Amino acid sequence: MHDIRGIRAEPDRFDAAMARRAFVPESPAILRLDEARRAALTAQQEARARRNALAKEIGAARRSGADSVALEAEATRLRDDMERLGGEAARLDGELTALLARLPNVLADEVPDGGDESYNAEVKRWGAQRNFDFAPKQHFELGEALGLMDFERAAKIAGARFTVLRGGLARLERALGQFMLNLHTVEHGFVEMTVPSLVNDAAAFGTGQLPKFEEDLFRTIDGRWLIPTAEVPLTNLVSGEIRLAAELPLRMTALTDCFRSEAGSAGRDTRGMLRQHQFRKVELVSIVHPERSEEEHERMTRCAETVLERLGLPYRRMLLCAGDTGFAAAKTFDLEVWLPGQGMWREISSCSNTRAFQARRMNARFRAADGKTVSHVHTLNGSGVAVGRALIAVMETYQQADGGIAVPEALVGLMGGETRIG
Repeated sequence: MHDIRGIRAEPDRFDAAMARRAFVPESPAILRLDEARRAALTAQQEARARRNALAKEIGAARRSGADSVALEAEATRLRDDMERLGGEAARLDGELTALLARLPNVLADEVPDGGDESYNAEVKRWGAQRNFDFAPKQHFELGEALGLMDFERAAKIAGARFTVLRGGLARLERALGQFMLNLHTVEHGFVEMTVPSLVNDAAAFGTGQLPKFEEDLFRTIDGRWLIPTAEVPLTNLVSGEIRLAAELPLRMTALTDCFRSEAGSAGRDTRGMLRQHQFRKVELVSIVHPERSEEEHERMTRCAETVLERLGLPYRRMLLCAGDTGFAAAKTFDLEVWLPGQGMWREISSCSNTRAFQARRMNARFRAADGKTVSHVHTLNGSGVAVGRALIAVMETYQQADGGIAVPEALVGLMGGETRIG
């Protein structure tokens, strides 16, 4: 959500910021609604003040025996006016909130312009791509040949875009999730959380999934939503709260199942488990002081990079352009891992600084050290990392000529000492 005071002060700057996102200028409509809402509230306050004054005049008239009929009639009209003006102000406030709610976050100045991912900027690259003395296979070819990855039976019980893992691959996926949680909690200072997989409308609105991305979510018959990422419940843990500045930063992590309808992805990544309706992901969320959000963004991204480095997976960091940055983000770094079977880079983590955008939507604030000043916190979220895609990257990077898969050294202990699958 946006600060209406900032839009009032610099409407042209706000429109320019939205234009970077390919949104038409909205400040004229916003300011019209805001002015009409404030006028209705002012008129209501004036009517209330006059009615309070009339109450005294009516009392004085009655005590003196004077005729108070006209005064009482005016008081009745003012009461009706106050109700009408209150309803009008509420209606206008609802329209203003709905308009602001569908507008994306203002981008950081350093975010490159551009309409799609081709304008993303590579920031760094780590690791050497493995040279194979055989033709590397894709993960689904490896998994199916081993009899440990089953798409046919998954489709039988759930439909397309689901996968059944068994044996060594199921254990490898579990080991990856445990490895990431251990790293982030023991070395990176995140607190492990267990959170609901179902959230209400307010929680989905708070992080920006609603109303814009309703079609990307799964909804239950009782009106709740399956989480697309643990970002939603983790960030909403501070919704409606005022934390002390001394409590910040709050750093939380969770390994959850994530559910996405993949609306609009028909025909994309239909083979394998790159794009699933249900997948597992380790999420990182930070709630910080506004003055610390930029450095926290770098810290969080480094935490995700460390996962890939410990697993020996080559990656590159990309600064997303205006057209590729998510709705709630002011700035996003994507980490793309190299998949030898596909022969291309694929996203495995996305780390975003939303600044105060989500905090305003969920009214999450902190009280400064002076004990008086209350401001919105800044919220950040990142994949630390997507477990399913990490499994894919390990399979393709560590595949062997006979179709087996070597276990990365960092996972051997979590695999019960096993060094090879297949």
